[in-house]
Amino acid sequence: MEKHEEIIKNLSSIRDYARWSMGRFTQSNVYYGHGTDNAWDEAISLIFHLLHLPPDADERVLDSNLTHNERRLILRLVDARCQDKIPVAYLTNEAWFAGLPFTVDERVLIPRSPIAELIESQFEPWAQTPIKSVLDIGTGSGCIGLACAIHLEAKTDLADISPDALEIARQNVARHQLASRVRLIQSDLLESITECYDLIVSNPPYVDAADLASMPAEYHHEPRLGLEAGSDGLDCAKVILAQSAGHLNDNGLLILEVGNSDLALEAAFSDVPFTWVEFSRGGHGVCVFTKAELEQYF
Repeated sequence: MEKHEEIIKNLSSIRDYARWSMGRFTQSNVYYGHGTDNAWDEAISLIFHLLHLPPDADERVLDSNLTHNERRLILRLVDARCQDKIPVAYLTNEAWFAGLPFTVDERVLIPRSPIAELIESQFEPWAQTPIKSVLDIGTGSGCIGLACAIHLEAKTDLADISPDALEIARQNVARHQLASRVRLIQSDLLESITECYDLIVSNPPYVDAADLASMPAEYHHEPRLGLEAGSDGLDCAKVILAQSAGHLNDNGLLILEVGNSDLALEAAFSDVPFTWVEFSRGGHGVCVFTKAELEQYF
């Protein structure tokens, strides 16, 4: 506490605390992988949230002086980030995805899928007709499905096996006032799904045993259920590929994320010509299938 009081006396502006936080993050070897990839963005993400500033606030705000209480709060949460390796999104209970804010806690994965880029472009060039109905499998916080509901103005079902995850998704449905066209379904992948959709999108568990064992400490704050998918990382992906055609409309699409398990998926289905999305903002391991392709290969 005495150390904090000394810092508070010597640092005053947002810029001062962002710089100090960067130093702490670097010194503590924190891992960036939950929405940022560098110390500056991590510091700004944390501080701006605590000050109720929008992520795109004018940089002139950096020279504003902080109150004593604001300084103490920043120091306390930076300590938690560094000492306990708690991701910023869990410290603030908020994460941004596809330009939208979502409530999160340790019951759900922190939103970070590159699928956000596809949602913002309305799934062009793959979507040949307007997407009016969406199923999000393994929805977690609901970020992918809700972003689809907003950007596509589509009716959306959010499915997850976890009641805890569905509670967070429910909070986000309310947060974005989408209860009139978004439904929550407790389902083990497609097991409880009875309807057909224009789009099935899924970022299911896809971490293999080796990657799970070697993950940085930050990832161990996330629910294991949302990460692990067997020895090769494909337990969920194989089921989704086998069953999705039966839940797609004639011009329907499946968008499936498998991340670092992409090579394992290609090896498991060596006769399948996978179409992998190239992202301008980074990310990999997302494949696209039409209903016809799923019927042909799976």
